[in-house]
Amino acid sequence: MCLAQCRAMQNWKTKIMKIAVLDIGGTAIKSGIWGGKEIGIFREWETKADQGGKALMERAKTILRTFGTFDAIGVSTAGQVDTSAGKIHYANDNIPGYTGTPVKEILEQEFHVPVAVENDVNAAALGEMYNGAAKGLSDFLCLTYGTGVGGAIVIDGKVRPGSNYGGGSFGGILIHPEDCRPGEMWSGCYEKYASVTALVNKVKKADPQLDNGRKIFDAIGRSEVRAVVDGWIDEIVYGLVTLIHIFNPSDILLGGGILAQSYIIEEARRKVMLLIDPNMRNVQIRQASLGNLAGLTGAAMLASFCIGPAHEA
Repeated sequence: MCLAQCRAMQNWKTKIMKIAVLDIGGTAIKSGIWGGKEIGIFREWETKADQGGKALMERAKTILRTFGTFDAIGVSTAGQVDTSAGKIHYANDNIPGYTGTPVKEILEQEFHVPVAVENDVNAAALGEMYNGAAKGLSDFLCLTYGTGVGGAIVIDGKVRPGSNYGGGSFGGILIHPEDCRPGEMWSGCYEKYASVTALVNKVKKADPQLDNGRKIFDAIGRSEVRAVVDGWIDEIVYGLVTLIHIFNPSDILLGGGILAQSYIIEEARRKVMLLIDPNMRNVQIRQASLGNLAGLTGAAMLASFCIGPAHEA
């Protein structure tokens, strides 16, 4: 979707009644209803990803049924997505058997409404461009840090999906070649060091009770915890420095639940500026503003174009 479409959407005088939206991650499924301005009836469900792609689709149906009737469905999901077919082109083992799942077809057959499907970080970037920290921007990068590290590339107001829908797979940046092991995917790569999973695994070595981001930042006053967090921020910075020198973007958005911690953003900005070409220090490193609603908002925006003018007042 391009920036012109997003701006056009902002100016539509439409009467879109209900769009059901899902944001499917490896840990949680977020859901809500979009009525044209914002996400309402926000809920969060456990993904139960280990049960596999087929069970996940049944779970998605169950969640959607809780909303009654609606005019369209927007799905933001983990994995590389063929958006034209609404199909999972590739997903890693976090959701076994998800690769090849025809999400659009399954949900359209079940609910008889139009369905739009997009990769979760691409959807989050679109949400931020429509009504968040990237509003009015036409060129930016978006990264989210959670179970893994996801990315989106927006140039001239368009998400760049890549030839096999893997564009923006920033988690694959090789930052520790000394740890690279042939045949082991992601070894030595950004995702293994800069994800929240990586942070939690490191902190748990110091204190097994600190098993999620919230607990870690509640304990940030402890010197041993802060030392691990600071080391993790260094890992985030290594990837950002690489991306800044490749894309020379005006703006980078950082998202994911743990990125709501201002300490992370402030330290990342400070450390990045020490490592990049002085000519590129105009880059703005921003905190994504929509939080849990970014992917849902982007999915809703895409789904709204499926029904578009048919609902004009």
